[in-house]
Amino acid sequence: MLLVLTGVTAVSVALLAYVNELTKEPIAQANAKALSDAVAMVVPGFDNDPIADVKMQEVNGVAYKVYPATKGGEFIGAAVEASSMGFGGDVTILVGFDAEGNILDYSLLAHAETPGLGSKAVDWFKKGNKGDIIGMNPGKGALTVSKDGGQIDAITASTITSRAFLNAVNLAYAAYAGQNTADGTTGATQQNANAESAAPSADSVSTTGQDTIIVK
Repeated sequence: MLLVLTGVTAVSVALLAYVNELTKEPIAQANAKALSDAVAMVVPGFDNDPIADVKMQEVNGVAYKVYPATKGGEFIGAAVEASSMGFGGDVTILVGFDAEGNILDYSLLAHAETPGLGSKAVDWFKKGNKGDIIGMNPGKGALTVSKDGGQIDAITASTITSRAFLNAVNLAYAAYAGQNTADGTTGATQQNANAESAAPSADSVSTTGQDTIIVK
């Protein structure tokens, strides 16, 4: 009986490893395409490869991915991936900023919020909707929900998710602007809230490679 159980276990492990090997590459390709499509959506008009030019920017001891977008060699903005803890887990978003730090668009990459509530973040903060943040610049003032004295309407019955979403946006801006601290509650940048002085140049974020930038 022991030999049979050992044999079954060995075969099962081998099959799982084989299936994992078969699916690993297709899954990686699908994830890469989804990311590429999301970057193109939130920062349209570039002619470089933002994913290949990705830089890592540290904020509050956490490294965030900044995908710089250029056109004809000129910096036109960047997409930044950031996360914040929501009601059920991390809310992960990709935010697009123009060269002045204004929000162009965003994509909700992942969340574990209550079904039917947290998922509303996909559209709630889009242009024309109740929580519209498009065109806003977090460098001129942290984005917060109205219940906290801010200017953004929270998702109905989902204030915690809304706070997490906006905190992720503020963290994304801090990474975009090359800042290394952000208030964990409000997302307000502590080091520099002036968008013009904080906005990165093309040279600061568009060099190819996986270098980590740590602003002192």
